Amino acid sequence: MNFNDSEVVSLVESLSNAHGCSGFEDETLEAAHAFCEPFATIEENSLRCGFVVPKSFAGDKPVVMLDAHGDEVGLMVKSIRDNGCLTFIQLGRYTSGTLGGQDVLVRTVDGNWIPGVVGIKPPHFMSEAERASHATPEMTIDVGATSKQDAVENFRVGIGEPVVPATRFTWDKKNRVMFGKAFDCRVGVAAMLLALRELSTLDLPFDVVASISAQEEVGERGVASAVRRFEPTLCYMFEGCPADDTFGPEADMQARIKRGPMFRYADVCMITNPRYQRFVLGVAERAGIPVQASVREGGGTDGGVAHVMANGIPCVVSGVPSRYVHAGCSIAALDDVENAARLCVEVLSQLTPEDASRF
Repeated sequence: MNFNDSEVVSLVESLSNAHGCSGFEDETLEAAHAFCEPFATIEENSLRCGFVVPKSFAGDKPVVMLDAHGDEVGLMVKSIRDNGCLTFIQLGRYTSGTLGGQDVLVRTVDGNWIPGVVGIKPPHFMSEAERASHATPEMTIDVGATSKQDAVENFRVGIGEPVVPATRFTWDKKNRVMFGKAFDCRVGVAAMLLALRELSTLDLPFDVVASISAQEEVGERGVASAVRRFEPTLCYMFEGCPADDTFGPEADMQARIKRGPMFRYADVCMITNPRYQRFVLGVAERAGIPVQASVREGGGTDGGVAHVMANGIPCVVSGVPSRYVHAGCSIAALDDVENAARLCVEVLSQLTPEDASRF
């Protein structure tokens, strides 16, 4: 199964550049609509989940649900100070130390996006105690306003508005690596949609659907509505998982870029069904698709919610390794996105209802 690299890069670019922090996933869904229109329809609910139903959906077969979350970590304007600076809350959690000085885009009350920066006190104005402290200093968002009135009337900012990094996607064609924001989980969304398009052309014993689930970064809130909508027999999750190949002992590295998708045996919210996991890894080995496996001490995915719903739903999580997630810019490898999609197609092409019943 081969992919058009330019098409895949274009898909990741459109998803990465979408402004879609938790609760505001509209632009993510717009990018997905554009890609899916030839082969599927997307239903949306009030949470901003996108339920992707292929036009070949039969409706009389067991359902396998693919899932990837559409939101990214971001900020929300909390208040506007007299000096025109904006206080904020986090939607999700940024890595400590990455926000100060970050250039951002703030949505106005008119729906436009204006530039800003997460302002932090320069060391020139810090006391000796402040310089010595390891505590995170107070930060506000500065859009260039000089007063609250200026911010409201001229810059058109308001409380409750979303804020995202201003990072734009870039592609290193020679080295086949991508740079951009929101790779957690837009690279997962891209792999999922590529797989679904191929699966929609096959005659399978399952109906395969997909959910672009909302609000994962604030507690995996959207995926439950997708499970209730589709009532799947199995779930196959995609993630933009944190790569661990630039820190720590080499022996502990379990999610490196350019080594294929990563499948976790456990994280803080799910012990992966071992029979399903074994099946997937076996398919990868036989098909010659590079794959990695890990045991995670931190983090969680939509699988944590889905696997305990109904009578228990077996889930696996295919993670596309992405360096420096939950920060302003990540790095991921094109081959990992394509191999994540390729493996999903191989797994579901070989899976039978009898196999699923044994999980």
